[in-house]
Amino acid sequence: MLTILAAGSVFFPGLFLLSKQCLKSIPALRWSEGDAVIVSARLVSSIQAVMASSAGYIIASSCKDIIEDQHWLTSTYIMFAVPYFVYDIYAMFMCYWYKLRVKGHEEALAAPQHMRSAVRSYLRREFLMVLHHVVMVTVCFPVSVFWRQGKGDYFQGIMFMAELSTPSVCLGKILIQYKQQHTLLHKVNGALMLVTFFIFRVLLFPYLYYVYGRYASIPFHMVPLTVPWHCNVGAALLMAPQLYWFSLICRGALRLFTGASRSQRPRAPSADAKEHPADSNALPQPANGYSARSTEPELTTH
Repeated sequence: MLTILAAGSVFFPGLFLLSKQCLKSIPALRWSEGDAVIVSARLVSSIQAVMASSAGYIIASSCKDIIEDQHWLTSTYIMFAVPYFVYDIYAMFMCYWYKLRVKGHEEALAAPQHMRSAVRSYLRREFLMVLHHVVMVTVCFPVSVFWRQGKGDYFQGIMFMAELSTPSVCLGKILIQYKQQHTLLHKVNGALMLVTFFIFRVLLFPYLYYVYGRYASIPFHMVPLTVPWHCNVGAALLMAPQLYWFSLICRGALRLFTGASRSQRPRAPSADAKEHPADSNALPQPANGYSARSTEPELTTH
């Protein structure tokens, strides 16, 4: 067990550092520290999502009895992935820190000047996501590994497959970072994100209740009254943030496909701008695509 935890503790931060160093040092790229940090964090999240989804598919497809059948990969991957959620809290903060440093003039003036104030600002902004990660480590991990006593590996595998929506979320944020909202790729990815998030996260628990109802030969609407109360509470607490994040995705998709959200087009300089060049103290335009005023709600899901 400790060996698997140690492997995960080395793998995810190591992959992040390796990716960041490659993006900064490859001659064809030579990205800045901020760009490399943000893209590397998205890359690691996507790789973890692919690994979790693959493990989930293997587990779910191998369990014929959804309650009694076991698969060695279930507990193994849970222990391997727990360090990811600890690492990701740090990675999200680093992304937030660099976004503060590269945002436009108005944001930069209001940005925290010290690490302590930046941490407080980060926790306020990303409270729900940080809380989600903390609960995954302190509650879901012991429940999944110890309290289940080897039962319900099928359900655990299906829950792993919820990560299938993460790569499209990460790609969407990278495209927004580089102001590619007007591209076909962004629109296709947005539609894919909407569909995958709805299927693999919003419909996740209704599907699990449906499967259990078929297994126990009880009507779907009677399942919540049949399973232990703490299962209903746990499902409700896990599903609530998914519904909130899905509402943000729907808002972003509505803006994207109705044309309410448009990428900033470069404009010809006015006569005043030609006569009065930019002040030498003004901040340069951010190189990585973040603007001072975001046109779409930011979403980070794992």
